Amino acid sequence: MVEHRYAEVNGLRLHIAEEGEGPLVVLLHGFPECWYSWRHQFGPLAAAGYRVVAPDQRGFGRSDRPEAVDAYTMLDLVGDVIGLIHALGEETAVVVGHDWGAPVAWHTALLRPDVVRAVAGLSVPPTPRGGDMPPLRAMSELYDGRFYWNYFAQPGVADAEFAADPTSTFRRFLYGASGDNPANDPVPAQPLVPPGHGFLDLVGEPEKLPAWLTEEDVATFVAEYGSQGFTGGLNWYRNLDLNWRLTAPWNGATLQVPGLYITGDRDVVHAFPGVSDLVPALPQIYPTLREPVVLPGCGHWTQQERPQEVNAALLDFLRETAPARV
Repeated sequence: MVEHRYAEVNGLRLHIAEEGEGPLVVLLHGFPECWYSWRHQFGPLAAAGYRVVAPDQRGFGRSDRPEAVDAYTMLDLVGDVIGLIHALGEETAVVVGHDWGAPVAWHTALLRPDVVRAVAGLSVPPTPRGGDMPPLRAMSELYDGRFYWNYFAQPGVADAEFAADPTSTFRRFLYGASGDNPANDPVPAQPLVPPGHGFLDLVGEPEKLPAWLTEEDVATFVAEYGSQGFTGGLNWYRNLDLNWRLTAPWNGATLQVPGLYITGDRDVVHAFPGVSDLVPALPQIYPTLREPVVLPGCGHWTQQERPQEVNAALLDFLRETAPARV
């Protein structure tokens, strides 16, 4: 049974959900999500002999939301993961992330291979830093300021749009980027926000939710966000250029621990520049990475859309990299 409590980490109060005993597995959610995104993983992983912990990362759900925009850099987020592992009384963990949680997981493994036994990322692959231009500027020049990162980075704009009707926001977000949305078959379009429009205009209000998502699930996400809104999570996007500068010392560094990448072939991330070429090359770029697991017909919400396949892949990976004593 999933239990809830708080952990003091780096001066913040982070809400965590946990179940099971054994080697620690930390599950990191994305945007706009929270611990509940891993609802299908707790039971199976705990039953297999693992201690499963999913925090609401800083700025999300029931966790603290620092006011300063620059309190959400990648170094802060990696610091939270390391601090949480130690606050839980553990020295090492397997770290798994989805969406924004994936780059946090990849960077945690990159920066602290002494703490991360193995790493898995869902949807977002490990990406070489590279380039000679910060990402927000690069995407703005490439798409005339219409790429959704640039829209999210505008102070207060997406914050107000998403908070106006949170139920509609979650229904549109979760359906819109799913493999069940016909617009994502066979290849999702670039998420470009036309001038004078909002991000949610990119997908209409679904008449019916896909089978993997219930109205109760949507209500739970709305309740977990409460009255705190979306600004904390959007601040992650506002630090993309700062992250690019802060991670310069690790340019060219590679993973030192076993890695696993799981994705769906209808994930909008594959429409991002360079990703379609990157994914097949991952084992060459990162030799410790297994061959990517690509789920046909799956969209962006990997572990929610395809829990059985994701759980099977994760358990196979965990048995190899962090065997449990059951």
